Amino acid sequence: MYWIGYDIGSSSVKAALVSDADGSEVARVQYPKKEMPIDSPQPGWGEQDPDLWWEQVRLATAELLKMPGIDPKAIRGIGISYQMHGLVVVDASLRPLRPSIIWCDSRAVGAGEKLLDLAGEEACRERLLNGPGNFTLSKLVWVRDNQPDVFSQIHKIMLPGDYIALRFSGNATTTASGLSEGIMWDFRDDQPAGWLLEKAGISPDLLPEIVPTFGVQATLSEAGARETGLPEGIPILYRAGDQPNNALSLDVMQPGDVAATGGTSGVVYAVTDATRTREMNRVNNFAHVNHTRKAPRIGKLLCINGTGIQYSWMQQQVSPNASYPEMNQLASEIPVGCQGLRIYPFGNGAERMLGNARVGARIQGLNFNTHTRSHLYRAALEGIAFSFVYGMEIMAADGVGLGRIKAGNDNLFRARTFAETIATLTGATIQMVATTGAVGAARAAAVAAGAFGSMSEATATDKVQLEYAPLAGTEPYREAYADWKNELNNILKQHKP
Repeated sequence: MYWIGYDIGSSSVKAALVSDADGSEVARVQYPKKEMPIDSPQPGWGEQDPDLWWEQVRLATAELLKMPGIDPKAIRGIGISYQMHGLVVVDASLRPLRPSIIWCDSRAVGAGEKLLDLAGEEACRERLLNGPGNFTLSKLVWVRDNQPDVFSQIHKIMLPGDYIALRFSGNATTTASGLSEGIMWDFRDDQPAGWLLEKAGISPDLLPEIVPTFGVQATLSEAGARETGLPEGIPILYRAGDQPNNALSLDVMQPGDVAATGGTSGVVYAVTDATRTREMNRVNNFAHVNHTRKAPRIGKLLCINGTGIQYSWMQQQVSPNASYPEMNQLASEIPVGCQGLRIYPFGNGAERMLGNARVGARIQGLNFNTHTRSHLYRAALEGIAFSFVYGMEIMAADGVGLGRIKAGNDNLFRARTFAETIATLTGATIQMVATTGAVGAARAAAVAAGAFGSMSEATATDKVQLEYAPLAGTEPYREAYADWKNELNNILKQHKP
């Protein structure tokens, strides 16, 4: 018997099967084999067709089910992880009215600022734990103000994972954790923030039915079964945004636990039981997957848009024939600080931790007589690592401890230069665990069904692949970071959100 999990990213869709016996991974696939396109009709915009995600789900499922020994009838349930903060709007026939405005789209920053003024900073801090920012509700306000013909046809709004669940089941649903990431959940009243929707001029009727994060959310419809090859009637048992799900996949579930990832964007995610925050603009605060009113579990999320996408750009534009391991090895041969070469990885839209400033990516200190492509690789990794450290300093000021960080095995933390730079500057030990978001979603479905008593039990077969401890010689790292940070502060003085 198996559980199936999906991770709906902006680059690809991953699907995995895990064993009913011990939670171990049975098989995993990814579609497309190369990255999905992100459309950018204007600078700073990012859009994807929701049906493109569904097509990759279908292809990934078909490949899994063709593997030797896999009987579709043995699959007991579905778990879904998805790219956060996206907006999908559907009409009365539950079909998308426009492309999804996804997480890296910056167009709604102004709408979020106006909504913050309308709602009041104190109310947002006390009840939402966040400013409206550039999140899902603000994106919906942008659609209302700029595409009234589309807005007038909206029957329901949803997040990317909600849309995939809709295609599986035919039912429009969402979760409290999903609404919190869209800044539409009131933590004080433990219900949708109707007062905020009213101030935004949005009808609460546009929200789908709310279902539990863990538990039977819907069942696979005849159409969903026909399109995927999965058994009709199996339940969807779990749904969460990719960063809460990444934390769950690493068994980061209790206060004091910290997870990190360095994919297209970079994230540090710390679990706390505090429902108050000093930082509601540069750091996000969302309902973790196990949050309840009686036992609060808040995920404090630092997101840096321009991380892995910068290293991917470096590969494609500088050395398209080089693999990431080859780039990492060349980077490791260059001294700390790259002999004055600095790279700032903020070229993927407005950066929330920088006050929603759009500073852009930049390379500084390039010397044609000194620097090689190896310097560029190390400066790229250092710049991303320094941006993580900069954000972690903000989180530490908001009460987050960073004694140990867990990371998955399919991201930038595989680059020793990157991971050791963070460990050395923060004093935190970093553990890389052999798991992925799709595997975590499958295991979460199993936990929801009672096959395992907890995520600790479901993840018992996972092993620590690598561990990075802080290095003894910290001074070169501190000098390089101080120079990088000083110049970033100069850049920020020249840019307003």
